[in-house]
Amino acid sequence: MNNQMKNKEFVLNYFNAMSGIAKTRENMADWVADPALIEHKLFFESAFPKYEVFADEMTSEGNRIVVKARMTGRHEGILNDIQPTFKAVNFPFIIGYVIENNKIISHWLVADQVILMEQLGVYEPIS
Repeated sequence: MNNQMKNKEFVLNYFNAMSGIAKTRENMADWVADPALIEHKLFFESAFPKYEVFADEMTSEGNRIVVKARMTGRHEGILNDIQPTFKAVNFPFIIGYVIENNKIISHWLVADQVILMEQLGVYEPIS
């Protein structure tokens, strides 16, 4: 199996391992060596406990992979200044990873925050 396929399999296994469970520093340690990604996941875990992530498309080149994905969860904790709404969310994002020695060592992320805010009832849907 080539490196691109290994990276795709790694990311799918990572998404499956982290979806639907409480994310902790300990259970992320097998997958992530990027402190910023760990903090991001803990932040979202506090607002959307046991959230799930699904990969829709993946592109890989060398040790880099870009994933078009979506997150689903229920807003049960404070998100910035937004009190829990207990609403279900399902919103898209794109994330890029650099993988070395079977760990994510860096990442970047672009999320559709407007869709998230609409689903939480903070903004009115744009027509």
